[in-house]
Amino acid sequence: MTTTVRTLERRPRLRRAQLNWLLTALPAFPLVLLVLRLWYLSRQDLPTMLLLVQYISPLGMLSALIISLVWTVPVVVLVVRMLGGILLVSTPDEDETARRSLLALTALRMPDWVVLVAVAVAGFTWQMRMLPTLVMLAVAILGLTAVQRYPTEHRMLAVVTLVIPILLGLLTLLWVRPGIRVAWSADDWGTVVLLGAPPLLGWLLTGPVPARLARLATHWPAVAGALIAPFLVGVVFLRVPVLPDSAVEVRDGTTSTRVIRGQLITVDDTATTILQRGGEVVFVPNAQVTSKTLCPEQVRAQHSRITVRGWAVDQSALEWVAPTKPAAAVDPRCLGRPLVP
Repeated sequence: MTTTVRTLERRPRLRRAQLNWLLTALPAFPLVLLVLRLWYLSRQDLPTMLLLVQYISPLGMLSALIISLVWTVPVVVLVVRMLGGILLVSTPDEDETARRSLLALTALRMPDWVVLVAVAVAGFTWQMRMLPTLVMLAVAILGLTAVQRYPTEHRMLAVVTLVIPILLGLLTLLWVRPGIRVAWSADDWGTVVLLGAPPLLGWLLTGPVPARLARLATHWPAVAGALIAPFLVGVVFLRVPVLPDSAVEVRDGTTSTRVIRGQLITVDDTATTILQRGGEVVFVPNAQVTSKTLCPEQVRAQHSRITVRGWAVDQSALEWVAPTKPAAAVDPRCLGRPLVP
């Protein structure tokens, strides 16, 4: 009996120790991503990487990191809150569950305003095809929160856990129905599932699961997501540009003009430093530079031409409403051709 009590007393300490380690390692993750991005950009060449470290602005890299990965923060917040909420309402003793589970403890201590901010950020940054999933997560968290805080208000719980999820699910289906019809005719089954399935599942996630299956249904998906997410985030960030793509016209004496394409590292008093696509660093004397231009980022090909009421399914609300630079004719220098031969 004494051994059992000591084991139970040690568990909260072990959970706190694990949380402390997690909080210690978490700030290092962005730094590791930035270093890996430079290592990848330098084609694994250490001198080139050190040159990039010397000239690349940390603020620019952090800006690229935030812009490319801002959508991941709501994913973590909402999924952890939902899975932790399911675990809490599926076990008879919430306090004991919170002491034994870091997932449940995080969900229990997560403020409501954090969830609201995560929903707002996701609404602006998630692709349109993911918004039905956002509705599903929001109504599930709303229902789970009501079950946790008002377990005896049966009439109110029936409205929050059944009526509201079903009503919002039907409204969402009506709104995305044109996109589902077009995706079905185009045999884009992934888009059909993302648009049509989540609104039908919201009410199923607002209540408890059998206590013996609660840990299996919540912890294992959370562990799998925690293992896969860093790799997915790394792959996304490694493809984000952190240097301006440019084209430089160079004339050396009487030779014909040539164009050097690459990413502009820096321009100092004597030379223009360019990182070419193959990882080679070129130092061009400023006296030989006749002109320079920024080359536009290659237009991302849409994964699907399907739209929902004029909104492309692979665009976020921020991309849809934000002003964009008008398309212009491609500068011949960006194609490798000098203005004047």
